[in-house]
Amino acid sequence: MKKQQRQDRTAERGRFSAKRKKEAVLRLLKGEELDALSRELGVAAAVLSEWREKFLAGAEANLKSREPEPEPADNEVLRLKAMVGELMMKNELLAEKARLLEGNAPGFPWKKSRG
Repeated sequence: MKKQQRQDRTAERGRFSAKRKKEAVLRLLKGEELDALSRELGVAAAVLSEWREKFLAGAEANLKSREPEPEPADNEVLRLKAMVGELMMKNELLAEKARLLEGNAPGFPWKKSRG
């Protein structure tokens, strides 16, 4: 095939959408020859190989069962939430302690003794 005809075919096809790339990769995974598919689609074999590698890497990443590592910002949020929880517990304990002291000590400074 002449170079001009090949360029025309490639221009005719335009850019490949994600769907078209997936279809090409699936054909490779089903056993079609890389060189033959490359010629048919007008795409370099190296490009098809790259699509296949990206496809397989994405599939592998989606099959992992554990959650992705939290971002540093997520760690900061978790640290601050823990701090808020700790402060709330301390506040509740202090309020309970003040209530008990108020009830047991008639002269407790916060207790109003005037009627």
